[in-house]
Amino acid sequence: MTITDWTERFQGTRRLPQSVRQRLQKAARIVRVPKGGQVFGPDNIPDSLLFLYEGRIRVSQRSDSGREIVLYRVEAGESCVLTTACMLAEEAYNAEGLAETDVTAIALPKLAFDRLVAEEDAFRQFVFEAYSRRLIDLLRVVDDVAFGNLDVRLAARLLALAGAEAEIATTHQQLASELGTAREVVSRILQDFQKRELIAQSRGRITLTDRGALEKLAQSM
Repeated sequence: MTITDWTERFQGTRRLPQSVRQRLQKAARIVRVPKGGQVFGPDNIPDSLLFLYEGRIRVSQRSDSGREIVLYRVEAGESCVLTTACMLAEEAYNAEGLAETDVTAIALPKLAFDRLVAEEDAFRQFVFEAYSRRLIDLLRVVDDVAFGNLDVRLAARLLALAGAEAEIATTHQQLASELGTAREVVSRILQDFQKRELIAQSRGRITLTDRGALEKLAQSM
């Protein structure tokens, strides 16, 4: 893949003055990570701000007991809020980013990031607007975990993972990680969904058989 002007790919950078975009293009480098590869991990201090050009990254956190929860996903055309936060605070990651697909990212080195934040109002505004949007997403995750009904959250997550498709390739453990709960809890809810004919299950796959009912359940949040 040949990338000519990567700043066109992102809504925020596309709105920046041409002089700032030129500085970004000059300082940044292209990074590629294969599907399943680690983009960043716990205890690593980020040295670059990541703009995801192509692919999808799953950002998750694991507790001392081994339970995992998916915090959010970075989609193509977005930047990673956790990387931004860690760079601003000069602290290590406390989560892991895994490539769910082959990933092409643009890495802006910390030195260039610091200079642009200090010297360019437009870039600084872009960084904090993106940061604020993602922070709101994280607060929704906290709210869901603390107060959301698991059957409602699972219905919403199944619909999100399926997209326009009717079938999802996933396991009960992976869904438990998505929701930050135990596999046994997810299995029990999925069995209930199957009895209600909302889904059908086979090994490693879930088929949405009544999307309308799942949407109605998900919207009852």
